[in-house]
Amino acid sequence: MKKQVLPKARIDCLSRKLDEELVVYDPERHVGHCLNSTATSVWTLCDGRRSPAQIAAELSQQASTQVDQRVVQLALEQLEDVHLLLQPEVRPKLPPRRIAIRRLGIAAAVALPLVTSIVAPTPASAASCTAHLGVCGTGKPPCCPGSTCLLSGVLGGLFCL
Repeated sequence: MKKQVLPKARIDCLSRKLDEELVVYDPERHVGHCLNSTATSVWTLCDGRRSPAQIAAELSQQASTQVDQRVVQLALEQLEDVHLLLQPEVRPKLPPRRIAIRRLGIAAAVALPLVTSIVAPTPASAASCTAHLGVCGTGKPPCCPGSTCLLSGVLGGLFCL
């Protein structure tokens, strides 16, 4: 008998709702993910007690329209790819994304789940300018207002002065 996979969202991630989208930050990997409304709905229903079919049924009830289970499967695959779900012990065999999208059809494209990811910059690369007496030059952020990148004979190199 094949074990049924009940997807469960990671609870250690930070999330914030922005209009129709949800921004989820993965503190383990230092990556942020933007989930559209469909992906958000699927992710919030991943409690480890519902199957993909039950998630589709719940979404259908919430949206007052039929939500195809393949849409849920596509969302689960994307959420798993970006590590927002706890890893299942048994992974279901899913059709490739292109085939799944083709089967769903163009009309369903509006409801397709979308997860977009960005990597959070390190504090050093997030700096917008180099402070007074900081090292400047090629590959470094520009000097902060009030300073200019100059060669200093005393300090021996290029510094914001």
